[in-house]
Amino acid sequence: MRVLITGAAGMIGRKLTAALLARGQVQGRAISQLILHDIVAAEVEAPHLALVGDLAAEGAAKGLIAHRPDVIFHLAGVVSGEAEANFDLGYAVNVDGTRALFEAIRMADYAPRLVYASTTAVFGGPFPEEIPDDFAPTPHSSYGVQKLIGEALLSDYSRRRFFDGIGLRLPTICVRPGKANRAASSFFSSIIREPLNGLSADLPVALDWLHTMASPRAAVGFFLHAAELDLAAVGLRRNLTLPGVAVTVGEQIEALKRAAGADVAALIRDVPDPAVWAIVQNWPRRFAATRAKALGFRAEDSFDDIVQAYIEDDLRKR
Repeated sequence: MRVLITGAAGMIGRKLTAALLARGQVQGRAISQLILHDIVAAEVEAPHLALVGDLAAEGAAKGLIAHRPDVIFHLAGVVSGEAEANFDLGYAVNVDGTRALFEAIRMADYAPRLVYASTTAVFGGPFPEEIPDDFAPTPHSSYGVQKLIGEALLSDYSRRRFFDGIGLRLPTICVRPGKANRAASSFFSSIIREPLNGLSADLPVALDWLHTMASPRAAVGFFLHAAELDLAAVGLRRNLTLPGVAVTVGEQIEALKRAAGADVAALIRDVPDPAVWAIVQNWPRRFAATRAKALGFRAEDSFDDIVQAYIEDDLRKR
């Protein structure tokens, strides 16, 4: 069993790699090799491979698929804020790179399992209070459009049996370890992570803003579950909106207080950012995720659980 991860040097890619190495198998078969691809080298030892390059570059995807991976986790992508700021880069990576990968699989004439990292940014307002599974995706950002194009390609390539694909519309992943990235959602993590590390953090939106989140631990669980799920149960609608915890920013801060005390939470500074707000206000807030839950996808029950996952998995391992 060979497993390919694109975007393997990213946060989710690193955690997914660690989980696969720890469990040693997928779909009941031993993993013989991980093939980790990104624009910087992932950390892995032989017999596993760490490959560096641009997925959209001529021949890059074909070279990856020449290894004939049985399971592919396609995580590579330009995040929301960067995709909005750099139109050409967003389309080159999120659309051209994805299409190149899908085409390489089609040309290789075999049908691996492919798990695609999508986003709830495929939805655009106006929104109901809770987004049902049949709510039409009409994104209001370049990132959302790019990911929706990937979803449509995945559905068609799966329908044509070029691969057996499933797309996961991830909620915002929080609390992300390390430094903030250029995602507009980055502050959801930084207002928890930085104070827990003794640093100040800027809050760019109002306390009553509600959003749906899941931990990196839950995200890894989503991908592993999708790799082993019987996709006959998913049917032709291959892109799933995943569950998470719907919580206001104020409730996030209250959970931080319960975990670490009011002095730690006091490190959060109210610093409105119109650019962030312009993106975030166009995002949906709460999801039913009925299909995903019925198919066995699970997230945390509360934001306290999300804070605790960060403390256990990342803060204590520094």
